[in-house]
Amino acid sequence: MSAKDFRFLEVPRQVPRTVPVAVRVLGYGEISGDFASGEASTQSGRCIDCGNPYCEHACPVHNYIPNWLKLVQDGRLFEAATLMHETNPLPEICGRVCPQDRLCEGACTLEQGEFGAVTIGSVERWVTDEAFRQGWRPDLSRVKETGARVAIVGAGPAGLACADRLRRAGIAADVFDRQHEIGGLLTFGIPPFKLDKTVVKTRRMVLEGMGVRFHLGVEIGRDIEFDELLNDYDAVFVGTGAYTYVDGQLDGRDLVGVHDALPFLIANTERLLREKPPAPEYDLAGKHVVVLGGGDTGMDCNRTAIRLGAASVTCVYRRDEPSMPGSRREVGYSRDEGVRFLFQRQPVALVGEGGKVKGVRVVETQLVDDGDGRPRPRNVEGSETDLRADVVIQAFGFQPSPPDWCDAFGIARDRSGRIVTGAEGHLPHQTSHAKIFAGGDNVRGADLVVRAVYDGREAAGSIVKMLANKRTSTTVAA
Repeated sequence: MSAKDFRFLEVPRQVPRTVPVAVRVLGYGEISGDFASGEASTQSGRCIDCGNPYCEHACPVHNYIPNWLKLVQDGRLFEAATLMHETNPLPEICGRVCPQDRLCEGACTLEQGEFGAVTIGSVERWVTDEAFRQGWRPDLSRVKETGARVAIVGAGPAGLACADRLRRAGIAADVFDRQHEIGGLLTFGIPPFKLDKTVVKTRRMVLEGMGVRFHLGVEIGRDIEFDELLNDYDAVFVGTGAYTYVDGQLDGRDLVGVHDALPFLIANTERLLREKPPAPEYDLAGKHVVVLGGGDTGMDCNRTAIRLGAASVTCVYRRDEPSMPGSRREVGYSRDEGVRFLFQRQPVALVGEGGKVKGVRVVETQLVDDGDGRPRPRNVEGSETDLRADVVIQAFGFQPSPPDWCDAFGIARDRSGRIVTGAEGHLPHQTSHAKIFAGGDNVRGADLVVRAVYDGREAAGSIVKMLANKRTSTTVAA
């Protein structure tokens, strides 16, 4: 190994500075700054190019991480941006919202020692942002148009990734979404302090520059019938996400002051986009808030409640802290901003008075290993207590939300409602209907943004293959 390979001994891990807590809780701006000039290159130089890139294997889209870190180190910004886009159609978004601590950085060889992982996520974000600022755009100059057309239902991460790959293959992509902005939960579910909405708007501009056409405020099945898409397009990709909340079946869930996470987050984003004050039911100023759930959505609710002026925010999770499914980074941010965590507490009922919630009844839990790989929480008899709560936000997760027209067109689903794809004899991400493909949360259940990106990318590859086979068959028949 050369001296360059040992830079990690002299250069410590460094992430961009974050906005001080006392300042950031006053607004909704992104809390992470950008690298200063030269810092991204210095941090990229910490990569030891270990030969077996665990970071790349741990990345759901299998980014060529050591390769583009080397390009950044050498100052070849545009080449790094181009290489990033070979595997990830939305790198500036994944650089912000991926739980790198559980994926690429968690697998980094340096993370296994005492040196700290390479700051992969921060470099990814910096490269794309800076490349866009300097005028970089995807080069489609050699793309040959095929004349094929594909409709995409849903402008979330899966749909956007699919559109990107279809355009690179010379296929026209029309994206339909019922919302007035693209992004799906990127725009309406993830708070702006994690993902500023100008980032999504920039991606829209880039995709439109590639020839993607967006039809917003259009709901398939209401404004346009689904069979019109099947008749007018060569294939359809369905990326409708997971918007149906998991009901914890708690007594008292109908009390005033009890909210589900997604409507709460969407309402707050909508009012920020429209520059309006909070609706009365979401005005948390001076109120005691309890958030139920330990995933990233729960953390988003925690931090949003703080910014809405809550007197206190308590997050309740039935397992211990190491078992939390959310990003460690987001848990740390929540704690920094004043959120109190109660671990190994199972909510058993919501307590009310006069039709309004006034508390959450919880019971202590013990984690019991029954041999299935993950200890299960077991309630401790006689340990019930009540937590004060003026507002309760339930963040138990989400289930797929396949449209009603799925059944009418023979799109098979499993017992949980997820669309079934890739059955024997079908292409990856192809549904039981030969012209219809699907991916993202409506196939997986609620999952990471980066996995939805992967599905959209791979589904586009299957669509390209199907259409190429059709053209070949038509040519042979002629």
